Amino acid sequence: MGVEIDSCEQEQEVVEQIRDGNRRIREELSKVIIGQQEVVEQLLITLFAGGHCLLTGAPGLAKTLLVRSIAQVFHLKFQRIQFTPDLMPADITGTEILEESTDGHRRLQFVHGPIFANVILADEINRTPPKTQAALLEAMQEHQVTAGGVRYPLDEPFFVLATQNPIEMEGTYPLPEAQLDRFMFNVVIDYLPEDEEVDVVTATTSRKPEPIEPIFNSEDVLRFHEIVRRVPVAREMVRYAVRLAAASRPGQAETPAFVNDWVSWGAGLRAGQYLILGAKARALLQGRSHVSPDDIRALAHATLRHRTLIGYRAEAEGITVDDVIDRLLKHVAVPTT
Repeated sequence: MGVEIDSCEQEQEVVEQIRDGNRRIREELSKVIIGQQEVVEQLLITLFAGGHCLLTGAPGLAKTLLVRSIAQVFHLKFQRIQFTPDLMPADITGTEILEESTDGHRRLQFVHGPIFANVILADEINRTPPKTQAALLEAMQEHQVTAGGVRYPLDEPFFVLATQNPIEMEGTYPLPEAQLDRFMFNVVIDYLPEDEEVDVVTATTSRKPEPIEPIFNSEDVLRFHEIVRRVPVAREMVRYAVRLAAASRPGQAETPAFVNDWVSWGAGLRAGQYLILGAKARALLQGRSHVSPDDIRALAHATLRHRTLIGYRAEAEGITVDDVIDRLLKHVAVPTT
């Protein structure tokens, strides 16, 4: 995969390699994951773009299995952290212990926590208090941990894939907006159609799944990040992404009336950035070397749903954040290609 994009032929070769890689990845994941094709696509886009992802869904929908399987496909070090009300920040980042050397001298030694891995599954992240949730903030933004005034860089690539249960709100601590904004996508995992659920029950009760074979490694993933960022994108596509994000902000000159009525707080600058970055990765995974409006529209819900806060009036009328995004996609003019 170490190919520089400096000519049309080399560019097309890279596109074909990534498209073929996408097919092989899905073949490996199909050994253990049935259905959920859109969820798999959005997780792969997150991985290729170098972002973090929030997975929202009821228990038992194979969120942990999916994340672990993706880590295996890319041969990345995986750690699962179960977030609980009594979890402390040091349980995630690590802690300093007093160690005595052979010559009798004592010194503080930093012991790495589970966050020192490539793929972190923060399971039920809303189960733990904000103090512990915040332990992830520096790691997600700066890819480092600070302990005792010393900075410890994390292994690259580094991804946080957090899960939260949307049906049990009692005893939970909703993520603050500043931390939600660090997640590239909020992916909603729903129940499978009946036929696919029958396939899952049949497969999981009759045999052990085949082992997943690694296809790529950490160096490949880092090259994917560079390649994705070099995908060309027309200025009108960027303007379209910016307008989608801006239209979600109440009180602005161009804000549609339904947003002023239903939305308390809209998406910030990161929404436009992640829409374009995700659209680039999606285009490559589908075998294209340019971004289309469909790429942006396909990722609008995952990018905007955790950055758009609906108000009491919307809740009273039974309007969800996805309903608002549907209206935004109809309201903002699509650029011609």
